[in-house]
Amino acid sequence: MRRLAGFAAAALVLGLGLLGGAVYLALQPPPSANGETVVEIPRGTALSGVADILESAGVIRSAPAFALLARYQGQAGALRAGEYAFAPNLRAREVLDRLAAGAVMTHRVVVPEGLRMEEVAARIEAAGLGSAADFLSVAREPAMAAALGIPGASLEGYLFPETYELAKGIPASEIARLMVDHFFAVWRGVEPQARARGLSMHEVVVLASLVEKETAAAHERPLVAAVFLNRLERQMRLETDPAVIYGIADFDGNLRRAHLLDVTNPYNTYQHAGLPPGPIASPGAAALSAVVDPAEADYLYFVARKDGTHQFSRSYGEHLRAVNRFQRNGH
Repeated sequence: MRRLAGFAAAALVLGLGLLGGAVYLALQPPPSANGETVVEIPRGTALSGVADILESAGVIRSAPAFALLARYQGQAGALRAGEYAFAPNLRAREVLDRLAAGAVMTHRVVVPEGLRMEEVAARIEAAGLGSAADFLSVAREPAMAAALGIPGASLEGYLFPETYELAKGIPASEIARLMVDHFFAVWRGVEPQARARGLSMHEVVVLASLVEKETAAAHERPLVAAVFLNRLERQMRLETDPAVIYGIADFDGNLRRAHLLDVTNPYNTYQHAGLPPGPIASPGAAALSAVVDPAEADYLYFVARKDGTHQFSRSYGEHLRAVNRFQRNGH
């Protein structure tokens, strides 16, 4: 009996040793892969599903062993959804820790100054972060604008230009909120100057969007801002083409005289006095600063030169001569 008991004990120890060895092996890195492996874990995926996805992708050796490890480590309910990039030769424990930490991949979205909502949405879609239609639905929702403290019916003008690193799966509403939060962080820096000039946030953003669309030359922004502010002070119409274009549905790139005479276009600053109803694009920090700290100049007009800069004029006669020179090939 003692001999049989000894054999049984030895067999148990051997079995446990073999089992432990098998589990240890199952938790080691899988056979080497070339380069990193990208895996997406959908929201709501159970532990077993996560383990199966990882095994199928070749990130781990054994789904059951991975699930066992997660339970043993108390991390079974801590794994986060998202898109992950796993380098080759990671142990199961390292993979588990990355999932528990939510170390997801991010995608770069570059939003330059002067983009409209539709263009921002297109860049988000191009980065694989969601559909443009979903983002636009959020950006055009008046309730969303109100919730974020935007004094308008949409987020136009407040999707701040910046380079963003965003993870897949972030809702469109959160992406929009992030961009608007960035705007407010910049706005706080220029708000005292705006108040000193008697300008509201909405007025500054509208004017800055016009400045942004009128010139790509950094040194001209304060001059363009000065022209607009001078014209408003004298109760002159702004007469800025980018605003008119913004209000034209399906604009084909050719601004016609009929467009400038169209009184039904609320953004037609040739026909309507004062500021247009809202921003026409997202201005950057430099354009915002130009509006609250414009150049000390008494210019009232400007016309585009051939090199992308502008000729500024103080009187209408001077402006006509500049138009003849730069736009009509006069001498």
